[in-house]
Amino acid sequence: MTTIHNLGFPRMGARRELKFALESYWRGESSRAALQEQGARLRQRHWQEQAGLDWVPVGDFSFYDQVLDMSFTLGHLPERVQGFHGDALDNYFRVARGRSAQAEARQGCCGAVAAGEMTKWFDTNYHYIVPEFTAATQFRLDASRLLAQLAEAGAQGVPAKPVLIGPVTYLALGKAKDGSNRLALLERLLPVYAELLETLAAHGVQWVQIDEPILVTELDADWRHAFTTAYHQLKSCRVKLLLATYFGQLQDNAYLAANLPVAGLHVDAVSDPDGVLPLLGLLPAHKVLSLGVVNGRNVWKTDLNATLDWLEPLAARLGERLWLAPSCSLLHVPVDLAQEQRLDAELKSWLAFALQKLDELRLLGRALRDGRSAVEAELAENHAALVARRTSPRVHSPAVRAAVAAITADMGRCQSPYASRAARQAALLQLPAYPTTTIGSFPQTAQIRQARSAFKAGQIDAAAYREAMRAEIARSVRAQEELGLDVLVHGEAERNDMVEYFGEQLDGYAFSQFGWVQSYGSRCVKPPILFGDIERPQAMTVTWTRFAQSLTDRPMKGMLTGPVTLLNWSFVRDDQPRAATCRQLALAMRAEVLDLERAGVRVIQIDEAALREGLPLRRAQWSQYLDWAVQAFRITANGVRDETQIHTHMCYSGINDIMAAIAAMDADVITIETSRSDMELLDAFEDFQYPNQIGPGVYDIHSPNIPAAQQMIALIKKAAERIPAERLWVNPDCGLKTRQWAEVVPALTEMVAAARALRAGSS
Repeated sequence: MTTIHNLGFPRMGARRELKFALESYWRGESSRAALQEQGARLRQRHWQEQAGLDWVPVGDFSFYDQVLDMSFTLGHLPERVQGFHGDALDNYFRVARGRSAQAEARQGCCGAVAAGEMTKWFDTNYHYIVPEFTAATQFRLDASRLLAQLAEAGAQGVPAKPVLIGPVTYLALGKAKDGSNRLALLERLLPVYAELLETLAAHGVQWVQIDEPILVTELDADWRHAFTTAYHQLKSCRVKLLLATYFGQLQDNAYLAANLPVAGLHVDAVSDPDGVLPLLGLLPAHKVLSLGVVNGRNVWKTDLNATLDWLEPLAARLGERLWLAPSCSLLHVPVDLAQEQRLDAELKSWLAFALQKLDELRLLGRALRDGRSAVEAELAENHAALVARRTSPRVHSPAVRAAVAAITADMGRCQSPYASRAARQAALLQLPAYPTTTIGSFPQTAQIRQARSAFKAGQIDAAAYREAMRAEIARSVRAQEELGLDVLVHGEAERNDMVEYFGEQLDGYAFSQFGWVQSYGSRCVKPPILFGDIERPQAMTVTWTRFAQSLTDRPMKGMLTGPVTLLNWSFVRDDQPRAATCRQLALAMRAEVLDLERAGVRVIQIDEAALREGLPLRRAQWSQYLDWAVQAFRITANGVRDETQIHTHMCYSGINDIMAAIAAMDADVITIETSRSDMELLDAFEDFQYPNQIGPGVYDIHSPNIPAAQQMIALIKKAAERIPAERLWVNPDCGLKTRQWAEVVPALTEMVAAARALRAGSS
């Protein structure tokens, strides 16, 4: 009989209950006990929603991040937080965000702790806290969190399968702060893993899911050997290990993965359907093969009949050795489609969220156990929905297809080289040395959210909503002028999300009410659903930007989301290549850029925060992706005159290894995150002569801590060692919408003071 299991479940709750509990605790409005009780309620509900599975993940719930959880399980805390008062949760949040709770700020305690560096989890929009290593790093087991959740699950009769990040992936995801060899720590790390597995065995655990997703990346001989070393040392543990890979293809690591001494192997059959049969030839006859047959990263229904066509022969061949699961943790999709009452029925019939994906798995399991006739009605309904989607006139637009076919190489070229453009922009903008700006958004206040909610509920009309947003924009402009910023933004009061806002105004997108997905910590995003060909019916930002510019004599940036980020941060259609969809988005955003320029906007920022995130996990596939991604940006940006300054922004994703592609984008100014990494991201500039202007972020907006001017001056001076000072900007590392004005104003005051001190020092 085929085993049905899950790799992980969304932790925020169907209505973002964990988000609100966390933020209440951080503000000092609720107790630690209340936060922990909410966590327990969510775990109980999520386990109930996974009832009927043969194995249910335990330990996938987290108050912030699963990698940070693993660091604490391994007793691996950064030195700067060791010895502080309070329990483990205090230190946990200090590493995550620089401070445990608001009370610490009032008490003057721990307010200057640097938060852990944050970066993207493989090629997803989830961010993890990077483990920090030195040659002296030691590990010590603290299994309390996992054992507590295991006890809860046991009391509720949950067939528990604890989930761990594997030792080799854990080392690979971290950073050696002193330049030492991370793999040298494996010898110290493995005994702690062995102790943890033995502890789980002593508590009655049969199976442990141990995630090693770096097996789908290119590994050199040392990292391959690390896998062999690790799992031969752990093979004597009394639990059975299911080694889980996901997000990509094993390819040249297939033999290694298949022959590690573990009881089972999970592979992502959605990403690599063609790799399953060859893998069978490598897999020892006793080993379980878990197949990820339902897409854990997108929201489209699974073609159940087609899946059964290739699963049925495998089930006959493998028998009880065949397990079925989602391709990866369901962390990356919303919880429940049944909540969506505003999606039209046709589109809704094409979709599956986390709970519906588990239903698909259960149905596949029944079909394999009892035959297709046992689920005939469900299979017919699934088939009808897929046919309706393929043939729907809402999906395909001949006009859009014709416009994409008419794209020429000239559309992606600037009128003049950067040096000529820079001279003309300098003459027009008259900016000082070390010009200051922000990345676009300002705090989304309670007043903004209330006005948006009231408008959506029909409690205020469009005119009242417009006036409320204009008042907030005016507030942002006044604040920036008082702070002394050089290039202003309108603050994006009218925008719910940098992708959703544009998607709502583009044909081809649809939107959920409760389709929230965790991005980091308590931060959730609601990716729009890109289901059809993309068209821009009318200008989207011009009215707001023109109004903001009318309030000031200083340059006002037009703020747009770039085509690659619109693609990568949406649930994207899977019926055509992503490159084709991206070109459609590029044409839509190009039209917006040209409308802004015609409206007199002289600085336009086209954010491509997700460019690096979209890279394939194997370098051999990078060039193909970067070719079309960079082309899409250039199509968007390059219809303007030389005098119009084009900015782009990238955050929380290493760019050192794609510098040539970033230079090929040829934006006049690029702003990047560097504050948490202490400017380490700028190391690439030592070897690569980046030709244009750059704003290395000096203010970590994901922490509530207020940086001092001297800290920022030191960061910019580090940057100036690699980039000529005349090409440096001073800015935060990301948008400010998640912060409060009480934090933003003092932080930006310090930032402007830092820029002025740098100018005085260079004069």
